[in-house]
Amino acid sequence: MKISPLAAFTVVPKLPDSLNRLQELACNYIWSWTPDIAGLFRSLDPALWRKSNHNPMRVIKEVPQKRLEDAAATPEFLEHYHRCLSSLDHYLKDRSWFDNIGAETKDRKIAFFSMEYGLAECLTLYSGGLGVLSGDYLKAASDLGLPVVGIGLAYREGYFQQLLTAEGQQEELYPKNDFYSLPMVPLLDDKGKRLTIHIPFHDHQLAIGAWKVQVGRIPLYVLDTDLEENSEVDRRITHTLYGGDKETRIRQEIVLGFGGVALLNKLGIKVGVCHMNEGHSGFVQIARIIQFSAEYKLTFTQALRLVSAGTLFTTHTPVPAGIDQFTPGLMDKYFSRLYNEVGLSRDDIMALGSMQPGTPGQEFNMAVFALRTSDYSNGVARLHGDVARHMWAENWPMLPHEEIPIEHVTNGIHLRTWVAEQMSNLFDRYLGPEWHNSPDDKAAWSKVYTIPDEELWAAHVQAKEKMVGFCRRRIALHRTRTSGIEMSPEELSHFLDPRRLTIGFARRFATYKRATLFLRYPERLLKILKNEARPVQFVFAGKAHPQDVMGKDLIRDIVRFAKDNGVEDRLVFIENYDMNVARHLVQGVDVWLNTPERPHEASGTSGMKVLGNGGLNLSIMDGWWDEAYSSNVGWAIGRGRQLHDYNRQFDHDARMLYDVVEQQVIPMYYQVDDGSIPRRWVSRMKDSICELVPRFTARRMVKEYCEDYYMPAFQRCLRLCDGEREGVKELDTWRRHLESHWHEVSILKVDCDSSDHLTPGQEVKVKAKVRLGSITSSDIEVQICFGTIDQNNHLELLGIIPMEIESNGNEALFKGAVKVEDSGRFGYTVRVIPNHPLLANPLRMGLVKWAPF
Repeated sequence: MKISPLAAFTVVPKLPDSLNRLQELACNYIWSWTPDIAGLFRSLDPALWRKSNHNPMRVIKEVPQKRLEDAAATPEFLEHYHRCLSSLDHYLKDRSWFDNIGAETKDRKIAFFSMEYGLAECLTLYSGGLGVLSGDYLKAASDLGLPVVGIGLAYREGYFQQLLTAEGQQEELYPKNDFYSLPMVPLLDDKGKRLTIHIPFHDHQLAIGAWKVQVGRIPLYVLDTDLEENSEVDRRITHTLYGGDKETRIRQEIVLGFGGVALLNKLGIKVGVCHMNEGHSGFVQIARIIQFSAEYKLTFTQALRLVSAGTLFTTHTPVPAGIDQFTPGLMDKYFSRLYNEVGLSRDDIMALGSMQPGTPGQEFNMAVFALRTSDYSNGVARLHGDVARHMWAENWPMLPHEEIPIEHVTNGIHLRTWVAEQMSNLFDRYLGPEWHNSPDDKAAWSKVYTIPDEELWAAHVQAKEKMVGFCRRRIALHRTRTSGIEMSPEELSHFLDPRRLTIGFARRFATYKRATLFLRYPERLLKILKNEARPVQFVFAGKAHPQDVMGKDLIRDIVRFAKDNGVEDRLVFIENYDMNVARHLVQGVDVWLNTPERPHEASGTSGMKVLGNGGLNLSIMDGWWDEAYSSNVGWAIGRGRQLHDYNRQFDHDARMLYDVVEQQVIPMYYQVDDGSIPRRWVSRMKDSICELVPRFTARRMVKEYCEDYYMPAFQRCLRLCDGEREGVKELDTWRRHLESHWHEVSILKVDCDSSDHLTPGQEVKVKAKVRLGSITSSDIEVQICFGTIDQNNHLELLGIIPMEIESNGNEALFKGAVKVEDSGRFGYTVRVIPNHPLLANPLRMGLVKWAPF
């Protein structure tokens, strides 16, 4: 018989007065990138620290009362505690980079919306790269002092926990998060009760609560529908990350967008710029259009102009299939009430999310909607920006590829979160504090060359030994769980060896990432693995989406190959990939392997995480590596060659991979001197650290976002909101007039006064007669577009030269000149584009008139 309690209660230790700020330290995720603070909680109970998955709040709540009292009476612990408090206080109070640049935001915030956040392994609000990137973004924004507010969802189950059978079959487990035992606090109202907001939802009102997660200086608010006043179906909306069907997804994204805006309003937080991290966040735009329409008495298009002016959209997806799309029926189910109550036009909203506006039956595309409601947009690597322009070219059919208004900001990583303690101590000694105060400072990293080879190699080997120990413990736990037999220390000691060349591969097991590329030639792989003179070992980790059968098969294939060929000791798969596993691997491997199908890796930040740890990259020329690679910092698989046949491409890349490993990587690693130091390898480590670490930090990334997007958006929105929103009303009237009469504009004639053959430096004078119709010459800019002529007689743009007006009127005359300094085959054409001082980028309107051929 099982007895049910009449009541339940929780007993937690009482913090001694001398440790009264311990919970404050636990609830600020600065501990996740400050080893000294994390070490404070570890010292209270090392076993509980590991068992809790490095959760300082659980340590505080579960450590025995006597241990707390003993710690409070221990001078060494108190000194450590006060040192940590001093570190936190100085961090929060010191002037920041944002303070020092004199940025004027009029107390308005940057609202960052994302479906997932990876801050630390104990807080499972992330699935992979997108979430970890969001977490690193918040940490870097905090370091820089940006006025950012994060918005996300509070997942009761988060992403699944991975269990592997002995045969490598993935199984999923969904343990529930106990938010009260995590470093987060519930938002309360002024009466001490759970703060709740309500949003219109299908045929009823949905109640939403929120939790605050403090990331240094930055508050992250995560929304929670698991409230008693909601139905069981509604309570489950925020249970599982990326779980369920399309309807679950649209419900989650409505909560993120509408709930996020409602919460910011409830808290009195004024937003100046909105940053949508991927299309999942798109519904925030509808919520903001509704808000601006009501608050400022604006029409739909006026509110749209204002919303767009203050929005940056970052896309992370390199394939159209990766974009959320919702049927008209599903959109009507959740938005028809809004259409009726707020007066939104269904056709206006659907058109903004349709690839071909006005064509019935099209699905609502979240990325298209985000692009059309944002005046700023970017991909997450140079190559990905190019891929994104190809993906969405249909939205700007009158523009050449290079001018499609999607730019790029290459991702970066929060260095202090990922760098090993051994390397951190080494950098402290030889680089000084600048390496973590300003990790994007190239001058600071040039001091890496002053580190003796012996010390750099020793630090790397120590981190590698720590990784091997971690992997062995995970292997032992897996073996015990799947077989019931505990491994002996002797047996376990044969698994992995810190003296061997170690290649790591850990990421989401999507098929395009081609985790089994190295299995293409099993005989070559076995020869490498079994070579006792120059041994190589591989460490793999990663999860496949629960519904991705092919991804699960890839994991099983790797595990089975190792087992069937007797190489389980040097080809290992570590189950339940998370930030903890990732940190150990990126800190300890010698080489990070990345084998995606180009150009399907948008960025791929995992390879950046090995840089500060002395790891070297071996990768397909895709994502960030396409712009990072040079022959002295790592190795490339191929040179970006793309074949149309998948099998041929797979085979080509596999052969290239083995050629590089066999002929370059292995020989260099095992070329050692009398002191057992691989000097050439260490030299490459130094080059990689010096050249790449400052380029691929989240600090550099967030600075670019601030300088190139946030500040221009802030300033433009202030101009649009002058007076009674006169600027936005003027811009909206002008745009509607121009769009209505653009068909009247044409280039009648273009004349040039030069011959076909010129000498360098000679000027070509151009005149163009333009019919204006119902618009004026101040509404347009006439431009000379010049460049080289390729073999297909197409113009490759080199520059744009605005033309001056020579005579006004309905048929206006414009003049300009081109001067080419080099020899070669050049050409030019003339075009007309919109012109208004309140436009961010006139090309976003898609209105262009080219000179007729």
